[in-house]
Amino acid sequence: MSAPSRGSGSPLSRGLTIRGSVSVPEAELMWRFSRSSGPGGQHVNTSDSQVELRFDVANTEALPEVWKRRALERLAGRLVDGVVSVRSSEHRSQWRNRETAAVRLAALLAEATAPPPKPRRPTRIPKGINERRLREKKQRSETKRGRTGRDWG
Repeated sequence: MSAPSRGSGSPLSRGLTIRGSVSVPEAELMWRFSRSSGPGGQHVNTSDSQVELRFDVANTEALPEVWKRRALERLAGRLVDGVVSVRSSEHRSQWRNRETAAVRLAALLAEATAPPPKPRRPTRIPKGINERRLREKKQRSETKRGRTGRDWG
């Protein structure tokens, strides 16, 4: 995942790169701006610096079908009618909040569309290690048995 470029126009002039050559075009991203809460002086009351970035995973044509299925399955708890939403309001600048939201969405989609890990192949414990463990247990048992008070006077 790469950070959005700083070209002319919007911060995502070429779309949102997910992984490899797959990217989401700017036309499929829905932006909403609102006033941020918290400190900011006089400026905060007049500017819409909080950013909400929405992406319709269910109806997109940008993702390969396999990726779309994975994303819908893994993001099921976050989706509302097939749409995933990311918010950013940490910065006082709307521009920086737009960049932050875009990076978050790219990371979320990259993680959701990643292939599943390879299954673990169970391995056997080598015979020698098991025998050594049993031998050490027996020695420890003998040591402790020698501490009983039976033989003392």
